[in-house]
Amino acid sequence: MRRLRSSTVVLGGMGVLAATITACGSEPDKRCVDRLTREQLPRYECESGSGGSGSSSGTAGTTPRGSYYYGGSVSDRKVSGGSFDRTAVDSGGFGCSRTGGG
Repeated sequence: MRRLRSSTVVLGGMGVLAATITACGSEPDKRCVDRLTREQLPRYECESGSGGSGSSSGTAGTTPRGSYYYGGSVSDRKVSGGSFDRTAVDSGGFGCSRTGGG
């Protein structure tokens, strides 16, 4: 029988560990969305100080038009199946489990 070298075993184990951490740490998709119409917007519409597309003042510190929407999907520029609350969306991943709640 052939014996594996300890460095091979360690490197293989590190690869599995890295894949598991990456999968569990991944975040759900994040999109900029109009809260009322659920229409997908350009990312800058969710940044404070953008003023939205209808703004002509260009004043810094204005309220952004959109909010970030997590998970779900987009069809005809409308989002569905996700949430505006990032913690409500399960990003899944290999070996991950959600704890708490109830």
